[in-house]
Amino acid sequence: MTESLFRVRGLSKTFVSRDGGADGRVLRAVDGVDLSIEPGECLALVGESGCGKSTLGRLLVRLLEPTAGEILHRGRDIAHLRGRELAGFRREAQVVFQDPFGSLDPRMRVRDIVAEPLVVHRIGDAAERAERVRAVLARVGLAPEHAQRWPHEFSGGQRQRIGIARALVLEPRFVFCDEPVSALDVSVQAQILNLLRELQSSLGLTYLFVSHNLAVVRQIADRIALMYLGRIVELATADALLARPRHPYAQALLASVPVPDPSRRRATIPLAGEIPSPLDPPSGCSFHPRCPRADARCRAEAPVLVTREDGSAVACHHA
Repeated sequence: MTESLFRVRGLSKTFVSRDGGADGRVLRAVDGVDLSIEPGECLALVGESGCGKSTLGRLLVRLLEPTAGEILHRGRDIAHLRGRELAGFRREAQVVFQDPFGSLDPRMRVRDIVAEPLVVHRIGDAAERAERVRAVLARVGLAPEHAQRWPHEFSGGQRQRIGIARALVLEPRFVFCDEPVSALDVSVQAQILNLLRELQSSLGLTYLFVSHNLAVVRQIADRIALMYLGRIVELATADALLARPRHPYAQALLASVPVPDPSRRRATIPLAGEIPSPLDPPSGCSFHPRCPRADARCRAEAPVLVTREDGSAVACHHA
């Protein structure tokens, strides 16, 4: 059996609130997550804003340090790496950020933006770096002359291609895609998704793809992990979860996706209220205040994420 690229055990990240007089209150952004990511797959992490998706991704690439738990990368715990060991790991794990406008330094030319990881990791001389920059720009669909330009001269889709080139120039095996198409027009989203799929296939990349858009996830994910208030509530292959969601939250999200055919109406599943504040989470199942199936057990007892023989998992007393 192939070893998982990442295996997360009991991973948690908490922050202490200092806002609005709530000194000392703990915000559990990621709360005891168990998860694996297999080599060559695209695992999509889906959920509403504030549920902990991006925080979990940042923990995996060590942009944040966990409060508790293990992050095993090829069997080695990287949760508390420092110095050269952390730098070595980061050559294998890179990030494509959400905002293609804010993630590129406006004072640097494209050639320098893409070459910066090579400079940081002291890879090659000036000529070798220039050649690698040229090659990776071509791979993401940009011309050689684009290397001399400034970020403000490009459209949003082109800027995201530059961000992808910067992430790939170190030849990583893992890329954390943090909502990489959410700031783009729909037509451009499709182009970037197609590019990411082609790169995954040709380079053997593994993705953690964060999104709140199920239509986007459908185009790229092999498996989907659904998050709610810092916890995984359902995990399954993309086909299985999108066709037969088991958790009430997943069912409600799928029912809310518009269907372009007026003759195919879906039954709506009502969700009461908004997602609770992670500073004051509900007792028992965190989803129970919004769930149409909630009962006394749901209000008192938090469900455990139970894994089935087919590898899928769900955390619900009534699944």
